[in-house]
Amino acid sequence: MFRITLATLVLSFLFLLQSARAERPNVLVCISDDQSYPHASAYGEPVIQTPGFDQVARQGMLFHNAFTPAPGCSPMRAAFLTGKYIWQIREAGTHASHFPKDLETFPYRLQEHGYKIGYTGKPWGPGKFNVSGWTENPAGPAFNSKKNKAPTGISSTNYAANFAAFLDDKDDDEPFCFWFGGHEPHRKFDKGIGARAGMDASSVKVPVFLPDAPEIRNDLLDYFYEIQWFDSHLVRMVEQLRTRGMLENTIIIVTSDNGMSFPRAKANVYEYGIHMPLAISWPKHFPKGRRSQDVVNLIDVTATIYDLCEVAAPEVITGRSLRTILDGKATEPQTMTFSGRERHSSSRYNSLGYPQRCVRTESYLYIRNYTPERWPAGTPQKYASVKYDANNEEVFSKLGPEHGGYHDIDACPSLNFLIDQRDSSQWGQYLGLSVDKRPREEFYDIRSDAACLYNLVGSAKHKSVLERHRKLLTDELIRSGDLRETDFSASQVWETYPRYSSLRWFPKPKWAEKDSPPKQEWLDDRRPR
Repeated sequence: MFRITLATLVLSFLFLLQSARAERPNVLVCISDDQSYPHASAYGEPVIQTPGFDQVARQGMLFHNAFTPAPGCSPMRAAFLTGKYIWQIREAGTHASHFPKDLETFPYRLQEHGYKIGYTGKPWGPGKFNVSGWTENPAGPAFNSKKNKAPTGISSTNYAANFAAFLDDKDDDEPFCFWFGGHEPHRKFDKGIGARAGMDASSVKVPVFLPDAPEIRNDLLDYFYEIQWFDSHLVRMVEQLRTRGMLENTIIIVTSDNGMSFPRAKANVYEYGIHMPLAISWPKHFPKGRRSQDVVNLIDVTATIYDLCEVAAPEVITGRSLRTILDGKATEPQTMTFSGRERHSSSRYNSLGYPQRCVRTESYLYIRNYTPERWPAGTPQKYASVKYDANNEEVFSKLGPEHGGYHDIDACPSLNFLIDQRDSSQWGQYLGLSVDKRPREEFYDIRSDAACLYNLVGSAKHKSVLERHRKLLTDELIRSGDLRETDFSASQVWETYPRYSSLRWFPKPKWAEKDSPPKQEWLDDRRPR
């Protein structure tokens, strides 16, 4: 008679466990730093060549309407790691603060379910995770020891070699989740590197909110060069997966954190700040060569990772899985998503932020600016002597020659050009598009105005569709517990979160000797009526 021994049961269990681990998908998340849609060759951008991104798109799905949860690196990465809006994750939802330890991230949750995790390059940050009790970055343990020679302005981290070291470090049957966070195309750029590499400035499509001038075209070329550097490491990583026989069962996600580091893009909830490239493949399971017009958020990608890896998401997660879209089985398209920002740099008195929320649908972008009395790109003290009106509020006289006040815009040749040309009859109007104060509400028809230049809030023709978008945003913010909408006075907690990055101090306003601004305008309820 056949007898089942304890040893037989143990061996059978281990065999089944090994088989189950081998079948679970691997995950490779690739995030560039400051790259806007449509800046990849898969989208038809004529100057850029991104064969790595294009290959992932061909092997799976290319998304045309993917949006970041925040137009800044630190809050976006926190939202993506947690699968929640920035207004749901406290300090982690603002720039360069810290990451509360009770916020679960998908890499560590996957690790609890048998995944090997790690990152190379830029993880969550800037900010301090260790003050909250984290012993390693919320994106995982670092694999950054491999270096290579790189041009000026580009990281020396050999991302692809570090990925290979990570793969060598894991067990053969162990599924993995790896985070490739490129430092590119974050500034500073090596000025002129794009042209020296043979890229054609005459073929650049200059966004219409920037001057079509040689200085801008060449700055864009340098940005494109760094996108290609990031992509070159992606190409090598995909090839490593292929040669190791792992490509078919690896989910590859390629996107960016926020828009390009140019005026009116990064740190803004306009199109070039929130509209992201996104390609996702899983050759073993997803149909190839498909394109999606669904309006999706990168926190939906977080939910998708949990779903595809068959790991239960934390009890509270905001993102929605894209599995049916990727499988080609979706019955209804996704038609809207939401984004927002708080503080970016220390560019206002006492590091005050510029709180914004927005809803993006298939055709429209509606923006709510909660403190329209503040300067959206930073207070321009360094450009003028400060005067005061009868209400004791700052009034700026003619701009002076100094540069240095608009720190929500990364220092760059394009910003220098806008400042230098501010009195020019040809280019003078462009600086104001990026730095002037903005109304409480903005509403744009993206089909005809992707540059977000023609505010339709006062348009009688668009009154009903504007009301619909107002309601969409308000309802979602209330549903998701955003203090900016539910209790604006309580939402001033956002102004108290610490900032662990370099501070830039400006001349104090006249009211700075008092406890608070005299009119307390920044505590008013800014909800549209």
